[in-house]
Amino acid sequence: MDHVVRAVDVGFGNTKYISSVVGGDIRCASFPSVAYPRMREPSGEPGYERRKTVAIPINGLFYEVGHEVELAADTFRATQMHDRYTETPEYMALLRGALALMRQPVIDLLVVGLPVAALTTKKTALEKAVTGTHDIGGGKTVVVRKALAIAQPQGALVDYAVQHGKMATIEREQSLIVDPGSRTFDWLVARGMRFVQAKSHSVNRGVFDVLQAIAAEIGHDIGTPYNDIEAIDLALRTGKNPVIYQKPYDISRAMPMAHSIAQQAVASMMRWIDASYSFQNIVLVGGGAYLFKKAVKEAFPKHRILEVKDPLHANVRGFQIAGMNHVDKLFSGSRVAAQGGA
Repeated sequence: MDHVVRAVDVGFGNTKYISSVVGGDIRCASFPSVAYPRMREPSGEPGYERRKTVAIPINGLFYEVGHEVELAADTFRATQMHDRYTETPEYMALLRGALALMRQPVIDLLVVGLPVAALTTKKTALEKAVTGTHDIGGGKTVVVRKALAIAQPQGALVDYAVQHGKMATIEREQSLIVDPGSRTFDWLVARGMRFVQAKSHSVNRGVFDVLQAIAAEIGHDIGTPYNDIEAIDLALRTGKNPVIYQKPYDISRAMPMAHSIAQQAVASMMRWIDASYSFQNIVLVGGGAYLFKKAVKEAFPKHRILEVKDPLHANVRGFQIAGMNHVDKLFSGSRVAAQGGA
């Protein structure tokens, strides 16, 4: 029997999901991790203009999420960057928004991710919350039969091994996966495909801290508070200076501060790991890889820092591969248990 496997990685900055699987071709997509609550379904409001979003009903409200969510925005951008993020209605709205965009009415196994530091405390509760029937609005539902939560960088490790044809050899190697996200800077030490929990962790020193520090520096320079985080992020990714008061602002002036924050995150990691010479693979992934690459290289000057194609989606792509590799085993176990109890 062919089981339907899908993966979602609800991050603090972006929600990544598997948009389609055709044979060995796994396609990913993402949208901002922003959910705007409304009292009514937005398509029924006066003057509504159709946009690439979905409205997810939760607890009497409609949370609008999706690719064009910025068109639904008011002037306040709500964020849920705290340790109980997975328990919020915003998290569930983002997850269900991804389920709606997948267009799969029944998913046999849904793989989701957690920061390394949250895995031991949040895994069971998240798997329970994700399993079951999800109302995605418009009279439609998605049924998730089983859920599996794994550490976010563990997905990236699987993706790296597949991309580089190392699934057979990596079992004899030690690896370090470094995953700078929006809120958390995660790292995972692995022997083969299994992570070493005592040396793997997360710290709250991610991309958002870098962007916020740069915004503060810009605000100091221009003499007024500056909070266009998206413009800073775009400028850093493209190398084009943001336009402020109709003039390009030289963002390179703020880069020493950005590098200092990246160094702080890497220094926290170095206190947890030892014997760095034993790593055969040091892999840098995540949407914030471009901001942390220099600091990681400084910490490991004798290593080659490895990367993957499309690092933003490395975790969710690896989740999908891991789920496809294990789904038959999970369901065969369920059948054996059912037969034994009959």
